[in-house]
Amino acid sequence: MKRSIFSTVDSYAPLALRLSLGVVIFAHGAQKLLGWFGGYGFSGTMGFFTDTMGLPWLVGFLVIVLEFFGAAALLLGAVTRIIALSYIFMALGIAFSSHIENGFFMNWYGNQAGEGYEFFILWIGMAFSLVISGGGSYSVDGRLKFK
Repeated sequence: MKRSIFSTVDSYAPLALRLSLGVVIFAHGAQKLLGWFGGYGFSGTMGFFTDTMGLPWLVGFLVIVLEFFGAAALLLGAVTRIIALSYIFMALGIAFSSHIENGFFMNWYGNQAGEGYEFFILWIGMAFSLVISGGGSYSVDGRLKFK
């Protein structure tokens, strides 16, 4: 089991995927946890998740933790497959709960009610590739697979 979780291909493609996905998701997690980049921080985000969206406290907490700490792990290539699989489920939940009604496209020109789901298709595709390949070159997973 450990070998299959930490195994990875020796390739730069998963490295590029996990760095790209990790940077983008980390920024969103930093908004939610720390209030960076114009975010509301932990308490403001939890208030929005629980009071405005009606999410259970645990779901809101897990989203914040996965976006911030999961992205940090992804950037390092640590437990890549587990983080990537959790990101697939999280992206599906976010897309279907908050974005599907806005159509496909992001709100590039400000002429629709909210953001579409195209970003989540990219997010899921990148994460799915990482579930299959593992962390790739320069990953903690790659170092652990031989231990």
